[in-house]
Amino acid sequence: EMDGTLDLNKVESLITGKTKIVACTQVSNVLGRVNPIREIAALAHRVGAVMVVDGAQSTPHIPVDVQALGADFFAFSGHKIYGPMGIGVLYGREELLDDMPPFLTGGEMIESVTREGATYAELPHKFEAGTVNAAGAVGLHAAIDYVNRVGFPEMHHREAALTRRAMESIQKIPCVHVLGSENPEEHCGIITFTVDGVHPHDISEILASDGVAIRAGHHCAQPLHTYLKRPSTARASLAFYNTEADVDRLVSSISTLRERMGYGK
Repeated sequence: EMDGTLDLNKVESLITGKTKIVACTQVSNVLGRVNPIREIAALAHRVGAVMVVDGAQSTPHIPVDVQALGADFFAFSGHKIYGPMGIGVLYGREELLDDMPPFLTGGEMIESVTREGATYAELPHKFEAGTVNAAGAVGLHAAIDYVNRVGFPEMHHREAALTRRAMESIQKIPCVHVLGSENPEEHCGIITFTVDGVHPHDISEILASDGVAIRAGHHCAQPLHTYLKRPSTARASLAFYNTEADVDRLVSSISTLRERMGYGK
């Protein structure tokens, strides 16, 4: 739907006996909507398909239980959860990983090598060829510890309050359109919007000049933007460490965009 809700009846009609893999984001990085992964996974498993879940946007905001979700594979990136760039996590069901051949070869991923062939190491080393990103792993570990200390209930409460404050103000600004649900609780801190007559890249540049960092473009989700009939959008992402002052600066900057682009007051 236009608010980001997935129609499970339509999803079911698309998953057939020919389906081998079903891939879905747990949380949309454009609309902030939490998708019903457990139900989609059940539909996938019913026809023998593998369920692959992109958790990059969900992991920083909501607790994740891969087994309860029915995920066969679940991946997320380190920098989205306040860790370093260049590292991420891939969970996979053991029996599937056992059956999969390694896609990279190198040190530490082999048990033995002869002229005739090789025996691969046990999981997870089989998929970790060469020198690992040890510094990144230490940084990611520290980031996960940090998130656990803060706690998801506190993070959710804070992000929901900030999102509500921002959306209530932005929706009052003429010619500004917020995409997705009208309920701030269903945005996971994401506010994606457009401004009539102002390109998202101009929005981003003007806000940056005011000290407000957002993203502009199709956010690696071009099919979704095509469905929404919008070639690109601007996206503000709020986290628990943001403040009311940050939100007010964002709103103030958005409210001046059309005037600064020459449309008048």
